[in-house]
Amino acid sequence: MIHAGCLTCWCPCITFGKVAEIVDRGSTSCGTSGALYALLGSLTGCHWIYSCTYRSKMRAQYALPDEPCCDCCVHFCCEPCGLIQQYKELKARGYDPDIGWHLNVERGNGGAGAGGVNPPGMQEMGR
Repeated sequence: MIHAGCLTCWCPCITFGKVAEIVDRGSTSCGTSGALYALLGSLTGCHWIYSCTYRSKMRAQYALPDEPCCDCCVHFCCEPCGLIQQYKELKARGYDPDIGWHLNVERGNGGAGAGGVNPPGMQEMGR
């Protein structure tokens, strides 16, 4: 399997789709989110705005601080870094973005409401 960091550098739409599916709790699919991200990137070059909104959603869900800088700055300056931070944050919370929302729920990784794991003590999107 390809390392998440390498995949994010080569094809960020896949990592974004995986993150978006978990953040949206399965209401949008990885494929749909990833395709929209790729379409925005190819037509406008502003795909980072779309991914920035998911970083904000994720911060709101887990009460994460808005640091070291605002969400838009992170995604504008280094889109792959922002995406991999989100991916790693979900992994640290017990989710497996590679298998999608529904399989995470089936396996008990769907958050506190679905019998999932407890969140870690430190709450920030690290490097």
